[in-house]
Amino acid sequence: MSGSIFTSSIGKKMFMSISGCILILFLTFHMCMNLALVFSDSAYNAICGFLGANWYAVAATVLLAVVVFLHFALAIVLTIQNRKARGTIRYRANAHENGVEWSSKNMLVLGFVVIIGLGLHLAHFWYNMMWTELMGEHVVVLAEGVTAAPTEGAAIVRYYFAQWPYALLYLVWFGGIWMHLTHGVWSMMHSLGLNNQIWFKRMKCISWIVATLVCGGFALCTIVLFLQGNGILPNPLF
Repeated sequence: MSGSIFTSSIGKKMFMSISGCILILFLTFHMCMNLALVFSDSAYNAICGFLGANWYAVAATVLLAVVVFLHFALAIVLTIQNRKARGTIRYRANAHENGVEWSSKNMLVLGFVVIIGLGLHLAHFWYNMMWTELMGEHVVVLAEGVTAAPTEGAAIVRYYFAQWPYALLYLVWFGGIWMHLTHGVWSMMHSLGLNNQIWFKRMKCISWIVATLVCGGFALCTIVLFLQGNGILPNPLF
């Protein structure tokens, strides 16, 4: 029975929906965590301390990594299967799909954009915070003459977001996530059975709202932290 989840198309789509829901919940939490940094470095560091090198944080990270891997792997498998099933028909169909959004036809491309941005995020933050702390290191070298402790998450995030190339890259990444989510949330609800005529427009609306709130929150944090890091806006008082 368990094997059918990964062998049937319905099982794959169902797992894609469940794993997608888990990732959306994580993104929402992460976005709220970033919003805390806009108002308080100490609050952000307190959250980082709670989610630091603890067994439950490590276990959650491993679980999240497995979910991301399976979500992306199944996306590739489903895309290949759909292309084989449609054959040359897809080329004629794509030319006449005026009502189909670009994001819905390029979810795999957007997925690669999300994965590349995730790699940048892991290198900047997960490695410098959790991994460094797990390894017992007490100093993170961000650049020549710029150091921070792995427990000083606020200082590490502010360092990267204060530089316009990194801020711009993250904004592009959030744009890719937004396009991925606008179709992904709709597809998730569709796979879970909310696919009748009454719910179709509602699902599209909900998808846009969820994607915009999550990615808009991330983008807002990036812009505010960039402005604060360059003295255009005042930094938090605590």
